[in-house]
Amino acid sequence: MKIDPIDLDMIFETSWEVCNKIGGIYTVLSTKALALQNLYKDKTIFIGPDVWDDKNPCPYFTEVPSLLMPWKKKAELPYGIEVRAGRWNIPGKPIVVLVKFSGLFQIKDYFYGEMWERYGVDSLHAYGDYDEACCFSLAAGIVIESICNFKRIRHKNVLAHFDEWTTGMGLLYTNWKLPFVGTIFTTHATSIGRSICGNGKPLYDYLPGYNGDQMAGELNMQSKHSLEKAAAHTADCFTTVSDVTAAECEQLLDLRPAVVTPNGFHGEFVPTKGKAKKAREVARKAMLNVGSALAGKKLPDDTFIVATSGRCEYRNKGIDVFLDAAKVLEQSANGRKFLIYILVPAWAKAPRADLHQVLDRDGVRQGQPLADPVITHALNNPGDDAIINRIHALGFGQNPNSDVQVVYVPCYLNGNDGIFNLAYYDMLGGMDATAFPSYYEPWGYTPLESVAFGVPTVTTSLSGFGQWVLSDCQNGFENSGVEVITRGDSNYHEVVGSLAASLRRLADGTDDYRAAASKAAHATASKAEWDYFITYYIEAYRHALKAVDNRREHIE
Repeated sequence: MKIDPIDLDMIFETSWEVCNKIGGIYTVLSTKALALQNLYKDKTIFIGPDVWDDKNPCPYFTEVPSLLMPWKKKAELPYGIEVRAGRWNIPGKPIVVLVKFSGLFQIKDYFYGEMWERYGVDSLHAYGDYDEACCFSLAAGIVIESICNFKRIRHKNVLAHFDEWTTGMGLLYTNWKLPFVGTIFTTHATSIGRSICGNGKPLYDYLPGYNGDQMAGELNMQSKHSLEKAAAHTADCFTTVSDVTAAECEQLLDLRPAVVTPNGFHGEFVPTKGKAKKAREVARKAMLNVGSALAGKKLPDDTFIVATSGRCEYRNKGIDVFLDAAKVLEQSANGRKFLIYILVPAWAKAPRADLHQVLDRDGVRQGQPLADPVITHALNNPGDDAIINRIHALGFGQNPNSDVQVVYVPCYLNGNDGIFNLAYYDMLGGMDATAFPSYYEPWGYTPLESVAFGVPTVTTSLSGFGQWVLSDCQNGFENSGVEVITRGDSNYHEVVGSLAASLRRLADGTDDYRAAASKAAHATASKAEWDYFITYYIEAYRHALKAVDNRREHIE
C-alpha cells in the first residue's frame, strides 16, 4: 500500500506504557514504532516513566548515553527531573527518553492551580494514581519543552502525541508553553465509560441519556474525567481507536474525535512459518502438561485448547460470559476434551509448589488431582477474586471425569512465571481457539493478536475490532477466522450460548475446516498491519499541523 507521508521534523509520543508493559497501549506503541521508524527514522522520540532501579532494571530498555547528548549537556531540567536516553528493545529500536519525576510531587499543587485557571481541570477530587500520572506527564511536557527550545523549533513541523488521560497534564502543559507544537490526544478508552461498565451499569442502551460530567460526580471520577475532557478539547487533533469509542467520546466528553486511528499489528512479532510449527508443539506440550498435572490424569494430545486473556476486568472483558460458556460446553461435551485457560493477571502470590513439583518430575500422579486443580498460582486475595470464585461456583475441578477442564493463570506471562516460563506470544500459537466476549472493548488487541498467529477467535459486536471485522472483512471462522457475536445490554444468556456453540463447531470441525479457519485468520490479520493503519495517524498529523498553521500568525 502506498503511503503519502508528510514532512515532519520531530514527533514526541508520551505514554505511561512506554517501556512499561501493563496493557494494550504497550502493544499499540511497541508495534506501531517500526512503521514510524520506517517513515521518520529517529525523528520519533518516545517518552515514558522511569519507574525502574538497579534491583529491578527495565527489560525493555537499553540505555545509550550518546543519544541526545548535545541536549543533555545543556539541559537544566527543574524540579529534580532526571532523564535517561536509549533504545526501546522492539522492532524498529526507536529512541526513548525515560523520565524520573518524583520531584514534581512537591510542586504539583502549583500546576494543578494553573490547569484549573487555564483549562478548568478539577484536581480537588483526585485520588489513587491521579497524582503519579500527572507528575509524570508534567515532567514529560517539561522535557519536550527543553528539547524543543534547544532545537529552536519555532518554525519547524513538530508534533507531541499524548496517550490516555494519564498524559493529559503533559498535553495541557505543551499547549500552554509551546504553541508552535501540534498536539494530538488519543483516548484508548474513556475513563468514565470504563467506570460506568466496571460499576455494573448498562452503557449502550442508555448512552444517549448519559451526561459525562454528571456520571463523573456520581462515580467519584471528577478529576480524571475533567482532565481527559480538557485534553480532548484542547488538543489540535483528538483521536480514538474505533467507531464504538468515538460515539462514547461524543456523548461523554462532548466531542467527536477528528480521526479514528484503529490499532494495527506487526508481523515481526509472529514466528515465521518454519518456526511456527515447533513453537506450537512447545506451547501445546506445556499447556497439556500443566492441565494433566493439575487434573491427575494425562490429557490426550487432541484436547481442544481454548483461552481468554487480557486485563483483569471480570465483566468488561467478558470473563463471566467465557466461564458460563465453558459450563455449557461441559454439559454437552460428550467425550470431546476441552482444556480452557483464563490467562488474566491478578494479585498472584507465587507459583504453586505442589504443581511445580509434579512438573519437575515430568510425570502425572494418575488418579491424584491436586487440591483445587483449577489454578496455577496462589492468590493473595482468593476470597475477593471474582474469577476463582466463579470457577468454584460453577463446580469446575470437582468432577474428575469432566470433559472440560478450566485452568486459571493469574499472573503475567513474561517467560518467568514459575510454571510455564513462556511468554504470552510463545503460548498463543499453541491454542486451537481464543475467545474474548467483551462487554466493553474500545478496540480489542487480544483477538487481533490471536488471528495474527493464525488462531481463530470469537469476539463481540461491542468491540472495536469486532466492528472492524464486520465492516471490512466477513464474519465467520471460514471467512475471516473470526466469529463476531452480537452483544448488547440485554442478551447475556444468548451470548453465552452462541459462544459455546461457536467453540463446539470449531472443535468438531474437520482438520481441513480448522486449517481453512487458520488461513482465514492470517488473511484478516494481514489487513490490519500497521503498513495500512499508519495512514490514519498521518491523517491525524496533518490535522494537527493545520491547526498550528492556522494560529501561527496570531502567535507571531
